[in-house]
Amino acid sequence: MTKGVAGIGKTVLTQKFTLDWAEDRDHQDIQFTFPFTFRELNVLREKKFSLVELVHHFFSETRAAGICRFEEFQVVFIFDGLDECRLPLDFHNNEILTDVTETSSVDVLLTNLIRGKLFPSARLWITTRPAAANQIPPECVGMVTEVRGFTDPQKEEYFRKRFRDEEQASRIISHIKTSRSLHIMCHIPVFCWITATVLEKVLKTREGGELPKTLTEMYIHFLVVQSKVKKVKYDGGAETDPHWSPESRKMIESLGKLAFDQLQKGNLIFYESDLTECGIKIRAASVYSGVFTQIFREERGLYQDKVFCFVHLSVQELLAALHVHLTFFSSRVNLLSEEQKNSLVSKVFRVKPEPKRLYQSAVDKALQSPNGHLDLFLRFLLGLSLETNQTLLRGLLTQTGSRSQTNQRTVQYIKKKISKNVSLEKSINLFHCLNELNDGSLVEEIQQSLRSGRLSTEELSPAQWSALVFILLSSEEDLEVFDLKKYSASEEALLRLLPVVKASNKVLLSGCNLSERSCDAL
Repeated sequence: MTKGVAGIGKTVLTQKFTLDWAEDRDHQDIQFTFPFTFRELNVLREKKFSLVELVHHFFSETRAAGICRFEEFQVVFIFDGLDECRLPLDFHNNEILTDVTETSSVDVLLTNLIRGKLFPSARLWITTRPAAANQIPPECVGMVTEVRGFTDPQKEEYFRKRFRDEEQASRIISHIKTSRSLHIMCHIPVFCWITATVLEKVLKTREGGELPKTLTEMYIHFLVVQSKVKKVKYDGGAETDPHWSPESRKMIESLGKLAFDQLQKGNLIFYESDLTECGIKIRAASVYSGVFTQIFREERGLYQDKVFCFVHLSVQELLAALHVHLTFFSSRVNLLSEEQKNSLVSKVFRVKPEPKRLYQSAVDKALQSPNGHLDLFLRFLLGLSLETNQTLLRGLLTQTGSRSQTNQRTVQYIKKKISKNVSLEKSINLFHCLNELNDGSLVEEIQQSLRSGRLSTEELSPAQWSALVFILLSSEEDLEVFDLKKYSASEEALLRLLPVVKASNKVLLSGCNLSERSCDAL
């Protein structure tokens, strides 16, 4: 099983493997490689096949060659995108199947193949986002790998290849390094592409001006760039025209509703039924994908119906946040509060909730998520509360959002949550949230102690430990060789700094009084 966040390159990795095999460059002990995607298998969930028929259905050459048994061959099955699977994958109750010519549902075929009951000599490779990995019982997994994305030198290499102008590439690289959030996010190849698209445009049109520093700013610019492309390319408008015509505003609003509804369900791909649920006709969806080509995509595999998706999960998260923001400030409905969404009192008496309630309920909801599926959504929603970001979306956001007093309350609320000993992963995301709200006070406090050499880990609060992790994770120097003794030669320090250990190339742990508890954690 290969894990990795959205857009990190899992699909490209499986394609590279298949290409190397097909061109005789590698893996020559394998006679057949059968790459499947869960997107394609989802469409067949009502149909019945034997394993041989399923292979014939997708790879008709095997049928034409008259191959009806594969047991005597070395075979690799690749199943890409477990996180997009809409099959039940019921490992406990599905019938046991051992005959490759026996017909059953695709779900039963898959569970038996994964459990090794059906075609036990076959090798399987499944890719997934970390959140969905637990759908496969651990005893069925022989090895787990992780795609970690670009290293710091590879980030630079990407931008130098993307921009042939040496001066422009250097300016973009040094700008990204000044923003902790942007620099961290650039380990995801898709984010590098979005950043390059935005900065290329902004550098052309804004001589010597401020470049986007936060994640929300970067993505809003991306949205504006795509809107301008639509205006000029499809509507025959000029570069100087307002970005948001009533038509493109309606498109973004519809896509925002789809993005939010499906994000809550954990769906990254949408079939016709999902679109209908959100009030989008399939024809309209095709138009959206043709116009906003870099935001919303229509895909059609070899044997499947139309499938739609956003160009990247982070774009879906931005549009979902935009939908929640627009809904709140136009109709005062907090989509993140169950009581307020369904409360008759608030509908009858038009009780107006305060913006701070919206942001606090968003923080709570993101912290409750077991797999972090609302982490980026929260960062975007908080980023949209800033007036500077709302100005960029003038014409799309008619109502202005919250005041600085509200933002200050939100900052205090987030700091309170960090101090309550939430998990390290959650607290790191909360630091990114503070960054979106332009508050770096907690981080600055720890950085000053580090600079002066006065950092005493014995006296650190949970919030300060989290701040230290956040700082170390974005420091190239510390991730090359991480020496625990520099901070504290103790088990508590190791357990607090585990995310840093995981991200480091080399870790020195000798003489730190570690017990078996540390070994388990490691």
